[in-house]
Amino acid sequence: MRKSQRLRKARKLAFRFVRVSFLLGFCALLYACLIEPNWLEINSLHLNLPHLASEFNGYRIVQISDIHTDKWTTSKRLNRIFRLVNQQKPDLVVITGDLVSRNSQAFIPNLKAALAQLTPSDKTVAIFGNHDYEADPQAINQALKQTGITTLHNAVYTLRQGNAMLHIAGVEDVCLGKERLDLVLKQLPSNGAAILLAHEPDFADRSAVTGRFDLQLSGHSHAGQVRLPFLKPLILPNLAHKYYSGCYLVRNMLLYTNKGIGMTGLHLRFGSRPEITVLTLVATG
Repeated sequence: MRKSQRLRKARKLAFRFVRVSFLLGFCALLYACLIEPNWLEINSLHLNLPHLASEFNGYRIVQISDIHTDKWTTSKRLNRIFRLVNQQKPDLVVITGDLVSRNSQAFIPNLKAALAQLTPSDKTVAIFGNHDYEADPQAINQALKQTGITTLHNAVYTLRQGNAMLHIAGVEDVCLGKERLDLVLKQLPSNGAAILLAHEPDFADRSAVTGRFDLQLSGHSHAGQVRLPFLKPLILPNLAHKYYSGCYLVRNMLLYTNKGIGMTGLHLRFGSRPEITVLTLVATG
């Protein structure tokens, strides 16, 4: 084969490679922008809590996290999310921070209208994440209060069934140094199972040492938001590098990190579908 023919063939192959690569990249971008962000994943788990009273056996907690309400978050999307939450028939709904994206306080009314649709049999409780403090925490607090949601600012909320108790504790944002685990422990009764809400999952290394919590629920990581198959996410936020997705055992405490619903930075998801988590508690005694 002449040199000129080999050169033409190589150019043709290179052009085909570029064209196919461009087409695949374009399809991947469309998927990450339009399909995966709206392809909600409902993960259901049964968790054995050693200190859980038998009265709470089968208790259903639905966790959502990192809603990140902003200009990209339509009312239609929020309504669909909370409709799906209600369909899980939760006893308790927990929201583990970042309800609003930073500098997006103008969209708090949209969030409030959607939150008002939640219908757990007991209660909805929430904590703040770092983005909430960079929006308008007072306005978010007010919106939650007006929809009957209890915000756990370094506080404890106790559920009761007869003489049995289940404690839901929450610490304020760890990244911003607002957490006061010492205050939570002072409020926490010595008996009854305890679940801790902490926005940043790597806080589990501190909370597990206390030996007082059966379970920590967190968010913050978005599981990297963009993740290639079989690989650890390339970009993870501070305090979400160790326990960035799913269920872990930290010392004797269970930890579950929810992948979140919303997005930050580039408004896309790839390999990290938005998540609603349904946790059924199991008494081991």
